[in-house]
Amino acid sequence: METLKEKTAKGLFWGAVNNGATQLLNIVIGIFLARLLSPGDYGLVGMLSIFSAIAGNLQSSGFSTAIVNMKSPTARDYNAVFWFNVLTSLAIYAVLFFSAPLIAAYFRQPCLVELSRLVFLSFVIASFGIAHNAYMFKNMMNRELAAIGVVALVVSGAAGIAMAYCGMAYWSLAWQQIIYIAMVNIGRYRFTPWRPSLRVDFSPIRRMFPFSVKILVTTIVNTVSNNILTFIFGRLYKPSAVGNFSQAYKWNFMAYSFVSGTVAQVAQPVLAAIADDAGREKRVFRKMTRFTAFIAFPAMLGFSLVADEFITIAISSKWADSIPLMQTLCVGGAFMPLYTLFQNLAISRGRSGIYMWCNIAQIALQIAIIMAFHSHGIEAMVAAYTAFNILWLGVWHAAAGRLIGLRAAEFIADIGPFAIVAAAVVGVAWAVTLPVGNIVLRLLLKVAVTAALYFAAMRVARVQILQECIDFMVKKTRRK
Repeated sequence: METLKEKTAKGLFWGAVNNGATQLLNIVIGIFLARLLSPGDYGLVGMLSIFSAIAGNLQSSGFSTAIVNMKSPTARDYNAVFWFNVLTSLAIYAVLFFSAPLIAAYFRQPCLVELSRLVFLSFVIASFGIAHNAYMFKNMMNRELAAIGVVALVVSGAAGIAMAYCGMAYWSLAWQQIIYIAMVNIGRYRFTPWRPSLRVDFSPIRRMFPFSVKILVTTIVNTVSNNILTFIFGRLYKPSAVGNFSQAYKWNFMAYSFVSGTVAQVAQPVLAAIADDAGREKRVFRKMTRFTAFIAFPAMLGFSLVADEFITIAISSKWADSIPLMQTLCVGGAFMPLYTLFQNLAISRGRSGIYMWCNIAQIALQIAIIMAFHSHGIEAMVAAYTAFNILWLGVWHAAAGRLIGLRAAEFIADIGPFAIVAAAVVGVAWAVTLPVGNIVLRLLLKVAVTAALYFAAMRVARVQILQECIDFMVKKTRRK
């Protein structure tokens, strides 16, 4: 039997492969689509993101999270969640279908009536695979999830690019979402041994409800938090401005999701497995925190450093207005994976109330800050939004850190050195490459200098996380 440490290492490895391959494919697909489509096309689809995201939250209702947090979920539990998701998604789609004219009127975009009705179909299709995804997540089937994600992205990406090339504009983005989710569901059914039964019993839903409802409320609040700027911009500004922000947000989200997704695939199952041993749980959590900071800070601060060159080379200068927005968002993105850790800690302890109230307070203050700065323009709003999200991490520590006795000094000691070294390395790389005129050469030099200096600093400091990563990869290579 594998030890918990071996399972965690393997889970992190396949989580990294999954998220790395996913983000790489997303970059390639995103570059092609951004060159073929306009900021306005992205803006129109971006305006709908908050509605489809909340609808997706409602259909799962936190029950899949409850299943993952169970010690030994049964087929009856999975079946109840499956049918609840399917029936709920059909009801929500009916409401949104008839609400499409109101959504279009809010954004003053008549074309959103038909577009929204197609986009919203994606979460109906997704409902047929949520229980299967919970099964795979619970059993840490990260290798299979990686394979599913790669195939789905290749197929849907190729279809979206072909449609955009044929002049289908924003429809290509909508169909790309539909095809992606359909392919993911096919993969989930292929790798999951469990199958739904027509024997519908919702008693497990009633048993899970007290825990799940808090997860549901929190997930919706979190979704609003992630999409509130697009929703407000869609009302205040032209689709092209919304498109520029959506492009900046997309690249930032893709980058920090690589770290967040890698950690999230193991954090909750591992922490739930050792929740009865407080001392061990604290040690594991701090190690996960150091690993997250070790990856997140150089990756996100480095991405902010190369934002200008990356946007100009990859998707052309027509997206130049998204560059300063992306640079600001990436600084905040360095801290976002740490949110994932605190959230999974609270959930693994069954404290969904902490998860819920921290997020409710966060979104309420976010909206207040956004409205206070909206008259200063998009860049000021994004800067204020980012600064607040960084500071709010302290609230999460105060709330969730008490569960394992994690002191503020310990948390700062775990993340501070990585943040300081990454910022210093990025500053040196910026100064060294400043005189370089060729944009491609400057991009390559920024990446090379940042990576080399950060690696050298970690080696000189004899950082244990780096050595463990090297040892694991060497061991993995020898096995092959």
